[in-house]
Amino acid sequence: MAQIKAVFFGSSPFAVPSLKKMLEGPYKICCVVTQPDKEKGRGLHVGGTAVKSIAKQSGLETFQPACVNSAESLKRLSGYKADLFVVIAYGQIFSEELLRLPGIFAVNLHASLLPKYRGAAPINWALIKGERETGVSVMRMSGRMDAGPLILQRKIPVDLGDDAVTLTEKLSREGASLLEEALGTITSNDFTLTPQDEAGVTFAPRLKKEDGLIDWKRDALEVHNLIRGCLSWPGAFSHYRGKLLKIYQSRPLQPSGREQLSYEPGEVVRVAKDGIIVSCASSLLSVGELQLEGKRRMTAQEFIAGHRICPGEKFSNK
Repeated sequence: MAQIKAVFFGSSPFAVPSLKKMLEGPYKICCVVTQPDKEKGRGLHVGGTAVKSIAKQSGLETFQPACVNSAESLKRLSGYKADLFVVIAYGQIFSEELLRLPGIFAVNLHASLLPKYRGAAPINWALIKGERETGVSVMRMSGRMDAGPLILQRKIPVDLGDDAVTLTEKLSREGASLLEEALGTITSNDFTLTPQDEAGVTFAPRLKKEDGLIDWKRDALEVHNLIRGCLSWPGAFSHYRGKLLKIYQSRPLQPSGREQLSYEPGEVVRVAKDGIIVSCASSLLSVGELQLEGKRRMTAQEFIAGHRICPGEKFSNK
């Protein structure tokens, strides 16, 4: 069989292991399509995506259209006469016209067990909702977002200590492996397309800043899930002494006796070197890393020493 020609679409670091895996395989990557460069950091330096960096290092042609569905983009992409479009965490919705360009079809790797968590933030919402397992799915793309028929899926457990950063790393590696397997079945014409069960659809919209606000009236496990699901964007936050307080690391605890009944939500129960213990609805949360507005990120021990936080003080939602 002739060498398979592919156009790779991706932007975030999640797509990088898959691009590297394809570079090792029997594919000719005609072009890497990624989002336009953006201003980054406090100095607002213009920088490219993680995928662009790998593409440049590998000597691959790159294309960064503001609108991938524009007439100019369609003309350029049709010129490659690609067999496959491989799309991973790219960041733009494809038109039907664009999806018709590849000779075989367009393939997407998504970081959830579809049909659950369709949308831009599947890893974050899986954590926020307290899922005990998640995974990756490879599908043939359709005109509806993340709704195409499935080619392969793979499950992985979600550990209580996982956060959005660590789980993204795990799923990106699993996704690259699954994509390699799926592309092998496609190129050998030995695959099955399985329609998604529409009854099981849930959505994972892009997180907004306000999604990170902690409600201390919720159970400690729910608060912990929010904190780990919002790392590193938008970040889980509360307020302390009238200032914004970001919380990066936590651990739910089971209270005993008086601790379960005697404190208000958000009240500091006790302080220890390994955590600031805060009361939630029916349990306690140990806060291990946090950052007060205008200050650097600190461990609980550093925060206690610098701010002399005492039992009876409160974390609040305003």
